[in-house]
Amino acid sequence: MFNLCFASFCPHPPILLPSVGSTEDRKKVKKTIEKLEFLGKELKKANPDVIIISSPHLDWGFNVPLRFLAPNFKGEIKTFLTDSESPAFWFEKGKKLFSNSQEFENKKLALIASGDLSHCLKEDGPYGFHPDGPKFDKALIKYLRVKNIKNFLKLNEMYPEANECGLRSFSFILGILDASGIDWQPEILSYESPFGVGYLVVNFKKDETF
Repeated sequence: MFNLCFASFCPHPPILLPSVGSTEDRKKVKKTIEKLEFLGKELKKANPDVIIISSPHLDWGFNVPLRFLAPNFKGEIKTFLTDSESPAFWFEKGKKLFSNSQEFENKKLALIASGDLSHCLKEDGPYGFHPDGPKFDKALIKYLRVKNIKNFLKLNEMYPEANECGLRSFSFILGILDASGIDWQPEILSYESPFGVGYLVVNFKKDETF
């Protein structure tokens, strides 16, 4: 069993990167960038031996959060591609990883769930607008704040047209946190959607530290 020292939800739009997004684009996601940089400092203080990162995508799904949170990390990085199955499946998979893994015995571990919320928040967004989009984002944040995991895991059923990509990734990390027995508290650092996609940054805290 490993020791958790850090956990977060992070968005992963390539537009956050200076090599991709224009100066004007990056100004529109200033809050997201600032909060990711804050999380990067928190991760550095946590000083993990291993980072577990989950994402529904290869390439930017893993690379964008690491660019902000751990660009010079020299430890081990373990990745999980959460691109299929239900949120409940990934929640249980996270629980089993914590309970059964001997690979990370006595190591300090950091968790990063990479993913975006709805992609249909605006008419000019990537998937246009659908009412499920803003409803999904609002409900996800609500259920996370009150730690209603049962409903959190059913969000894809409640709002099937939200066109999100992060729910399974988030559920995997929540499964690990649940199995740890830690009384974690979600700190919503920022949420914005200037391009029609929901970008949520969350830091998980304990009363003291993990």
